[in-house]
Amino acid sequence: MSMIKEFKEFAIKGNMIDMAVGIIIGAAFGKIVSSLVKDVIMPPLGILIGGVDFKDLAVTLKDAAGDAPAVTLNYGMFIQTCVDFLIVAFAIFMAVKVINALKKKEEAKPAEPPKPSREEELLTEIRDLLKK
Repeated sequence: MSMIKEFKEFAIKGNMIDMAVGIIIGAAFGKIVSSLVKDVIMPPLGILIGGVDFKDLAVTLKDAAGDAPAVTLNYGMFIQTCVDFLIVAFAIFMAVKVINALKKKEEAKPAEPPKPSREEELLTEIRDLLKK
């Protein structure tokens, strides 16, 4: 099998395409969650805490000297990123939970017994005729 044909079969498989779609949707979902946290959740939380903007929370480790900027430890951005992570993790948990519930429902359905083959039907007819 040529390398190109083998690669074509690999790339066209459903798993590869599903994975690509998942990655694209995941990236878009991450942007939505970041905006939700940064623009919707953190401002009211900052007001409740006392008018604090989380992205501005930082500790100065070394003051600016000349052209060198100050060295800061931006723990407010870290808190914001942690909230982002928690929301994404919860959303993924809920999606997996729904998928698992759907799988359990499908597994719970009893499988329909296989239809007898034509030969079995004929043999059953012969048996029934012999009984009579």
